[in-house]
Amino acid sequence: MKLQGLGATAMQDGSADAAQALYQAGELHLQAGEWAQAAQAFRQALAMEPQLAEAHANLAYVLDQSGALAEAESSYRTALALAPYSATIHLNLGALLAFKKRHAEAEACYAAALSLEPDSSAVWSNLGALNLNLKNEDTADACLRQAIALDPDNRRARFNLAYLQLRHGHYAEGWELFEARDWYRALAQRLGFARWQGEPLQDQSLLVTFEAGHGDVIQFCRYIPLLKARGASRITLLCHPALVALMHSVAGLDAVCSLDEALPPEAFDYWMPLLSAPYHLGTRVDSVPAHLPYLQADPHRVAQWSQRVPTNHALRVGLVWKGNPQFENDSDRSLPHLRSLAPLWQVPGVQFISLQKGAGENEAAQCSSRQALIDLGPALQDFADAAALIHALDLVITVDTAMAHLAGALGKPCWLLLPWYMTDWRWGAEGTTTVWYPQVMRLFRQGADANWTPVVDALRMALLERCTPQPKLPG
Repeated sequence: MKLQGLGATAMQDGSADAAQALYQAGELHLQAGEWAQAAQAFRQALAMEPQLAEAHANLAYVLDQSGALAEAESSYRTALALAPYSATIHLNLGALLAFKKRHAEAEACYAAALSLEPDSSAVWSNLGALNLNLKNEDTADACLRQAIALDPDNRRARFNLAYLQLRHGHYAEGWELFEARDWYRALAQRLGFARWQGEPLQDQSLLVTFEAGHGDVIQFCRYIPLLKARGASRITLLCHPALVALMHSVAGLDAVCSLDEALPPEAFDYWMPLLSAPYHLGTRVDSVPAHLPYLQADPHRVAQWSQRVPTNHALRVGLVWKGNPQFENDSDRSLPHLRSLAPLWQVPGVQFISLQKGAGENEAAQCSSRQALIDLGPALQDFADAAALIHALDLVITVDTAMAHLAGALGKPCWLLLPWYMTDWRWGAEGTTTVWYPQVMRLFRQGADANWTPVVDALRMALLERCTPQPKLPG
């Protein structure tokens, strides 16, 4: 939230006009998302008028958005020294501190903002999100509902409350609130036909569009057959390029398009974001469509990848220890390094296969042969390759990435490592199982200390149990 509403800071004659012009130029660049140009303009304004609080505050915001967090914090604090009664500056500094996990300081900033503007929906929303991430869930619920009461159109508050409700299996309210997400806004502006809102689909054509990451598409493509069963004449899925080949195995899907290609020329009656399907189809915890597998590996690729997996071990286990570093809480969900899994090497009779792609590939390449790791991740070209390789394995052990959803969708046993901080809603608030991938997925959760060591030790013990021959019953 950029700074608004501060009174003009006293400036001296000629420099005032020049500084104000530079400040306004910075505002225009800020609104256009041109961070470098905005920062330059604000710095030039401050060179003329160092006491211009608005310029310090908006420079801080630009630096924050650009990832220069230490410099952004310094600028926020300078702005607060000049304008201590600005709720917006307290709010923005609190958001930065929350991102840096300086939770007590962030909460103090939000409290200061509320003392100045007690009816600020934005502040209540941020305070709710902070408590949500810290699992102070009653407080989070109260804060988020207060934010919505003050501003029913506060999409962020509605989304965060959806997150909380879905985490606890309150799907009726959760899916409705989840409709507040708007990360597909740019795509919606390109589509010149109606968004599906639950109208009859008999003899209608439907474009289902991707959402967020690869894992979301893999998890929710299970709804395509249900949409087809409602009588849709044609269903086309628009998805990430790396998913196109895999998605051809989805039942009820007539066509698949890559998001980097032009849409097919035929007209559609409706379009729908994929994650809206549970809302419109009335999914509840006891009605999650979880018939596994709902994705299939290509037989030709299976034959190719099976040749690269040894057959002389009792258990062939795929490993994924890092996710996309651009994800908002990747530092929490990903393991620090492959060596975090070193205790697993002690389990006899296991052949480990690296499925790691992108971040972490170099760690697999450096792994010594005595650690029994075969590095196949770099050879994977898309998720159809990954599906074929997983088909040849006995088990997948992974952090919370698309590979977990892929293994689950293929009906392959999967052990999923979950962080304590910002645990994703879809894995529930507790427990070792999930309604989305019953029977095949087992959840291993961090404790409140956010320490991976006990989780990996639990994995080691589970592997030992899995590899230990069970005594035959008499008779």
